[in-house]
Amino acid sequence: MKAMLLAAGRGERMGALTASTPKPLLDIGGERLIERQLRLLARAGIDEVVINLSYRGAAIRECVGERTPWAQRVHYSDEGEPPLETGGGIIAALPLLGSAPFILVNADVFTELDFALLVNAPQANLLVLVPNPAHHDGDFGLSETGLVTHAPPLLTYAGLAKLSPELFEGRDSGRQPLRPIFADAIDRRQLAGFRYDGIWEDVGTPERLERTRRLASR
Repeated sequence: MKAMLLAAGRGERMGALTASTPKPLLDIGGERLIERQLRLLARAGIDEVVINLSYRGAAIRECVGERTPWAQRVHYSDEGEPPLETGGGIIAALPLLGSAPFILVNADVFTELDFALLVNAPQANLLVLVPNPAHHDGDFGLSETGLVTHAPPLLTYAGLAKLSPELFEGRDSGRQPLRPIFADAIDRRQLAGFRYDGIWEDVGTPERLERTRRLASR
């Protein structure tokens, strides 16, 4: 199974921290954010990864290279400027991802989730949902049968998923968000999910970066 790491964003809320360094290359205690994701993906058996690039993408390419320390092959989907947003970025990378379901991971989230839970799940489309952090009111609901819904109580999409390329069939290429694609899948009852109550942090601000560094140093 392949994975896609989303690494194209500017990280504008990080201020000076990302003025010359893309957010996926920020250090969280002896390890860069993107390196940690690659290591955890390798532990779950992922041996091939697609990384989308835009802001300072050359720095990410130089850091990661074509083969990781865990022997993963790496392919790059270079979007140029501006980035294509999450939905457009995935669509652009589909030729590299192939026809089988793949694991989707935001490069800028910190979690102790075992990615094998996604790799081994029987569902073709599966989202990880977490309790709402203080800075977010939630994205989706979750039914008793494990289907993602629009109904409250809402949970937050964790930036972690297993997705089938079929979810993107018929979509035009170009810049577009991922949420409307998920919304259509919810309406078709094609999107499952599960709640994760373990450690998770969206590294979106300097304050959250410091909190993540404390978590990583435990």
